This record gives sequence, structure tokens and C-alpha cells, in this order.
Amino acid sequence: MCLLPFALSDLFAQVAHSRCLTLADRYGLLAAILDESLDDEHRNAIDRLLRAIAKGRMKVGSELSTIMD
Repeated sequence: MCLLPFALSDLFAQVAHSRCLTLADRYGLLAAILDESLDDEHRNAIDRLLRAIAKGRMKVGSELSTIMD
């Protein structure tokens, strides 16, 4: 498995803006965590995101996307 080079950066930017982790974001993080080639910088960013959720600074939503029509 190989993630797109910009996929995690885009995910982090979107989550930081919306303050909500969507279902699609969670699947993206799952794919990233399972990627054996993930570098330490991205692993640390995922850890920071998970800590923010644990501390209540981000919410976990059940919607697929934060984009509204």
C-alpha cells in the first residue's frame, strides 16, 4: 500500500479547519497507520491528532464529509 504524498497533509489541514474527524478521515488515518512506509513526522502528526480528540479539542463525527452542498 502506498499513500499519495499529499494525502495526509490535506487530511490534517481539513481536520484542523473543521475541528471534526469524519468517517472518511478515519478511513484515511487507518490506511496511513497501516502503511509501513509512513515516516516519523507523519506518525507524530497522527499521534497529535489522536491526543486532540482524546482531550476533546476535536470531535469525531459520523458524517462521511464536512463539505455541505
